[in-house]
Order: sequence, then structure tokens, then C-alpha cells
Amino acid sequence: MLLGTQFHGRRAAQLENDLVRVTVLGEGGHIAEVLHKASGVNPLWVPPWETIEPGSFGPQHHAAFGDNAEARLLAGIMGHNVCLDVFGGPSDAEWRAGLGVHGEASVACYEFASDSETLVQRAEFSFSRLEFERRLRLEGGTVFIEERVTNHNAHDWPTAWTQHVSMGAPFIERGVTRFAVSATRSKVFEGDFAGGLLRWQKPGAEFEWPHCPMDDGSTLDLRVYPAAEKSAGYTAHLMDPGSEESFFAAYSPRTRVWFGYRWRREDFPWLGRWEENCLRTHAPWLGRTITCGMEFGVSPMPETRRQMIERGSLFGVPGYRWLPAGETVRVCYRIEIRVSDGL
Repeated sequence: MLLGTQFHGRRAAQLENDLVRVTVLGEGGHIAEVLHKASGVNPLWVPPWETIEPGSFGPQHHAAFGDNAEARLLAGIMGHNVCLDVFGGPSDAEWRAGLGVHGEASVACYEFASDSETLVQRAEFSFSRLEFERRLRLEGGTVFIEERVTNHNAHDWPTAWTQHVSMGAPFIERGVTRFAVSATRSKVFEGDFAGGLLRWQKPGAEFEWPHCPMDDGSTLDLRVYPAAEKSAGYTAHLMDPGSEESFFAAYSPRTRVWFGYRWRREDFPWLGRWEENCLRTHAPWLGRTITCGMEFGVSPMPETRRQMIERGSLFGVPGYRWLPAGETVRVCYRIEIRVSDGL
């Protein structure tokens, strides 16, 4: 275990065995790497731009990351980031107060510690007065993860809590990479997710996984990454109510690497599927990014805190979670990676 190392020029800690190496960033807390050693494949997304520590970001000096509410996040983003206590953008007032897209957890400074064979990362969030701890342990090709969130407020707190897992090229390939998800009822993002750049998924359409209604009247099979040269979209998926365990898996036929997550449906009943396929041309995207996000959590849609609370639920299932005053909430999930002949 290395508590003081570097990954793409960033402060990091690493946990490894003969099969797998896991790397966690010190600022933002992102799980940036789950390296399958035999194949040399890390399925997680490393952006095509050079990232920096979020704590060093300043809009006047780092215009290459944009000038909006997600610029600080994009300056340091990599792989799997946790969205807490908002999943989506801030309101105008929250942005003026200093809150960015997906909340504090994805830009906070984390401390590392080790407990026997466990890597521990901790941070406290000044805006929400929440304390976050993540514990990672390796066993073969599986990463066992436990997260604890403590609410230091004197009142119950409505929160979003999403594991924003983003995979990238070369693991993600147009028309090639395959996906499996324990999803049932689904819905397309209600607004224009492509920002007017492309007519793609039909806004607000409800459907059953995996056949997503498209704006031209056709359907898209979400079990395969689109073969289109440009695409973007977001769909929300309710995990199978008949199963206690939920999952998603991705498979790269070229590398034969199988990569996936498993969690208790009771903890995270929703999964959002996000794709950015060379469509966004503004900084820092510049039309050069291929990524796919599988984002499992307590909320179906990326939206402001006010919108989350006003939505309340989707398909009769709550769209956020309450954290009791002064108490700690615990969840567990695991990452698996291996060579396989398919999904």
C-alpha cells in the first residue's frame, strides 16, 4: 500500500495485489484507476486534458476548464467520483455561494490512512456539514468498498448520494463495448441534454431497459455503446425491485476485460447512464472525449437540490435519501474486474 504517490501528476494513494492495482486521488477523492495487471487495462476514464488539483483551481488562471459551475470539477475529474450531497448542478444562489456541480465531495481534499490491509480516505464538507469516509480492501480481482456519511447538522438532511463511475477509451469503443444492467423501468432526461447540438434521445420518454426511444422515432439498444461519430445523452433506470442486489457490467471484446459493480438495491435504487461521444466542443471537452458513465445512487436524475426535493420520487420510488441528525449512515458495494469471454 502506498499512501504517498503520484498518478498523472496528482497526489494519490494506491492499494494493490498480484492481480489488481487501485489508485485513489487525494483531491476530489476519485477512484482513478482499477488496473487489471495482466491485460494492462484500466477501464476508468482518464480525461484527454491534463487535470490539476481542484484546490489550486482559479477561474482567472484556468480558463481551459471553462467558466461555469462545473469548471472546478472538470479541472480535477477522473474515473469514479462520488456526488454528495447533490447530484447535478447548483442553483444560481448556491453557485454564487461557492457550490459547484455534484457538490463538495468531488473537489474536497481527502486525508489517507491505512488500517491493516484497508485504505481509508476521509474528508469533511464545510457547506453541508457532512463527514465522509471510504474504506477500500482488495481480495483477488474484487475491491470491497464501505462508505460512511455522518450528518453533523442538528436537523435531518435530504441528500443525493451517487457513485459517478465513468469509463473511457480505449476500454469504451464505438459500436463495440457491451453493457449489462439489472434495470427495469427507465426514463430519458426531460430536458435537452445535448445542449441543442444534436437530436438524439427523446426527452422525457419512458421505456423498459434497454430499448431507448430516439428523437427520430427509432430505438437504441443501450447494451452496446453507440457507433455514431457524435452522441450524448442521459437515461435514468430503476434497479430491479425483485432483486436485493443490483449491478452493472461492461465488457470490452477487444481486450476481453469484464468490469462491473455490485451493490444493495436498498442503498442505491437508481442508475443513470451518461454518454459523451465527441459532441461537446466547449472547454475542456473540445470534441475529443469518448466516455460512458454508469452512475448508481439514490437519485434518478442530475438536477439541483430544489428540483430533487420537488420531484420527490419517480415510478413511486424516492429520489433522495434522508440523513438523520447527528447519525452515521453506512453503505457497501464492490468492484470486480477480470478476463472473460463475454458478459
